Amino acid sequence: MKFQAALSTTASCLALAAACEASLVIPRDASLNTEAAIALAALQHRALPNAPNGYTPEAGECPPNRPTIRSASSLSPNETAWLELRRNSTIDSMRDFLGRVNITDFDAETYITNNAQNASALPNIGIAVSGGGYRAMLNGGGAFQAFDIREENSTAPGHLGGLLQSATYWAGLSGGSWLTGSIYVNNFTTITSLLNNDVSSAWHLGNSIIEGPATGGIQLLDTSQYYYELYDSVEGKSDAGFDTSITDYWGRALSFQLINATDGGPGYTWSSIALLENFSNGSIPMPILVSDARAPGEVLVPQNTTVYEFNPWELGTFDPTTYGFVPLEYLGSNFSGGVLPDSEQCVRGFDNAGFVMGTSSSLFNQIMLEINSTSIPGVFKDALNKVLGDVGQGNDDIAEYYPNPFYGYHNSTSLTYNSTSLTLVDGGEDLQNIPLHPLIQPARQVDVIFAVDSSADTENNWPNGTSLVATYERSLNTSGIENGSAFPAIPDQNTFVNLGLNTRPTFFGCNTSNMTGPSPLIVYIPNSPYVYLSNVSTFDLSYNDSERNAIVENGYAVATMANGTTDSQWPTCVGCAILSRSLERTGTTVPEVCTQCFSRYCWDGTVNSTTPAPYEPNVSLTAAKMASAGERRSLPGGFMLLSLVAAAAPFIV
Repeated sequence: MKFQAALSTTASCLALAAACEASLVIPRDASLNTEAAIALAALQHRALPNAPNGYTPEAGECPPNRPTIRSASSLSPNETAWLELRRNSTIDSMRDFLGRVNITDFDAETYITNNAQNASALPNIGIAVSGGGYRAMLNGGGAFQAFDIREENSTAPGHLGGLLQSATYWAGLSGGSWLTGSIYVNNFTTITSLLNNDVSSAWHLGNSIIEGPATGGIQLLDTSQYYYELYDSVEGKSDAGFDTSITDYWGRALSFQLINATDGGPGYTWSSIALLENFSNGSIPMPILVSDARAPGEVLVPQNTTVYEFNPWELGTFDPTTYGFVPLEYLGSNFSGGVLPDSEQCVRGFDNAGFVMGTSSSLFNQIMLEINSTSIPGVFKDALNKVLGDVGQGNDDIAEYYPNPFYGYHNSTSLTYNSTSLTLVDGGEDLQNIPLHPLIQPARQVDVIFAVDSSADTENNWPNGTSLVATYERSLNTSGIENGSAFPAIPDQNTFVNLGLNTRPTFFGCNTSNMTGPSPLIVYIPNSPYVYLSNVSTFDLSYNDSERNAIVENGYAVATMANGTTDSQWPTCVGCAILSRSLERTGTTVPEVCTQCFSRYCWDGTVNSTTPAPYEPNVSLTAAKMASAGERRSLPGGFMLLSLVAAAAPFIV
């Protein structure tokens, strides 16, 4: 079901709706005004442009303790120290959240208080947002907004505000990495702030990334100037002696849309997130982006490929191949055998935030290759052709990490130990399009993962569980690539569609006695059309504000099940999912209402693998009840949009 097929019809509807209501953003609860104002101010100030020379990495003096590659046998000292702060920081938020979701006959607030002195007994929450281009960024943004207590009316009955503040980890991949990066690089801003055109120069999607940035409807640079900016940035890196790839250009282009800076933030690094006060003091979750390795000679990425993660301190993997981590701040330094020789300087600025986001979404490099406009400078086209000539057409989706930080490291197991470059690709190329890998590592001891899936698995761009199936199958791989990580049993994709598991939230891993090892409970939240046909193509590159906001709004409805109007006990069941592993650890009796929730939402092992009919859902009119349930939007504008979109639905095929 392609959105474009009824573009003119829907555009007319959206235009009329926009006239009635300029934004779908919810009216702010008065008690949150101050915090919202702070969030808007934070967006204006942004993160830290701490690279020494803009986009160009630069060598300089090393710290007294020279950086080294560490083994993945444990968490890093940085993460371990941060976890102590973060786990304790979540206690009040978790107590408040669980106290609001009405777990009858269970005093959740007292339970949290009684275990507060032992944070490891309390729930450890992760949130993972899939890839899927702008569809994933916006739908995932709706989930982020739904989970964020700073957002308007998010603590009303039926809503889930505070879940974000209770979480330890947030992971993104490909389009989900754009969401993650635009939030964290902009000082952990709110979705409302990103959607506010008067405050933010990010998330202006009316101009496609090919055309260049626009602010407030007025393009900041003409297209030719925009491409000269991209070219100059990447050429500077190349002139400094670093191999470049199409991903460098793609990452720089992304930055103009995702980082609230007029020049696309060439000096903003991923490692600078670790320096933000609200992160370093444990006040916000830890962001992780995911990318796959492509070994020398490979064109297709196998299911047992090495999966790498970018966290605020490191790049590396728990997989038993490379099984190591490099300090992210010093990427670009010439490591060998796990150490940096005394003769080598320390390079900084390689971990440009846009380049990291581009690495996780390198599948979109194809967009750069499709450019064929007379307004594009010839020097830019020549540069792309030169890169393709260097790496070959089959490697147009790689990101070059030269020099390879893991050169000569773990020679007996690593497939890239003798490669001068580490080549990484889009994190969804191994079909694990939800970034679960870093959150199921035993060292992190995550209890529950809220897996937001915006994948385009079906012919009509809806998810069908393929990502969960891929992660489950990888956990069974006899090569040992899973390295002690376990994952709940997952049915096949046909079963997902036949049983409707791709239309509503489902819990996997409810019965721990049936698993091969400790594994988080997976709360699967698939994209579904509550208030809008959000199954836009992964490669749709431009969205007017009404379209953009409607997809975010739908993502909010997906995460909250239309503010609890589809199931009034959904918030309660979310609370039960959060508590499940913790109750088991502490030997606490499961409340009866939670038993009912698990009976309703846990996959019971039923399989129906027959070929399903094409999955073509329509917009649900349940959404019209959202205002009455949580008063999330004002009427009549919000209701009119829903009605108009519903009226257009039959034409969107």
